[in-house]
Amino acid sequence: MNTTDECSTRVPGSSGADVDITILSHPTRADEDAVLAILRDFTRGVVGYIDNHDLVIVIRDRAAGMICGGLVAQSRWGEMHIDMLVVAPHLRGRGMGRRLVEMAERAARQRGCTHMWLDTYAFQARVFYEKLGFEVFGQLDGPPPFFPRYFMRRLLSAPDGR
Repeated sequence: MNTTDECSTRVPGSSGADVDITILSHPTRADEDAVLAILRDFTRGVVGYIDNHDLVIVIRDRAAGMICGGLVAQSRWGEMHIDMLVVAPHLRGRGMGRRLVEMAERAARQRGCTHMWLDTYAFQARVFYEKLGFEVFGQLDGPPPFFPRYFMRRLLSAPDGR
């Protein structure tokens, strides 16, 4: 272990090269991109293409120019995963969360997605998502108040309404 926040171990490589495995407490975007590049190369080799498209929708205060909430999602291979949705406390209860999900749904349909999915903890927004037509398809249990963690999905009807 070194004197930084990082934890590292040396592992002899099977090809004769030694490697270090390190926990990065403060990874850079370049660190993440380097790891993802390896995964994407593998995926291209197996599937033939990457169909991952980011979606970011923001709520911006017009006067201050500040972001007051938003939705972060990714679509891939016919699904839309909502990674995060947040609305600043002073804007809650005005239908903005619903609008964010509706906008994400339109984008999902345009991208050919057949379903949307997300996860939320017990102290977060399960009821909100249920009101929008999401249903629980999985659950992880653990200590309250954080758990259970709910995995939720919403099937999207075909453009012709089926």
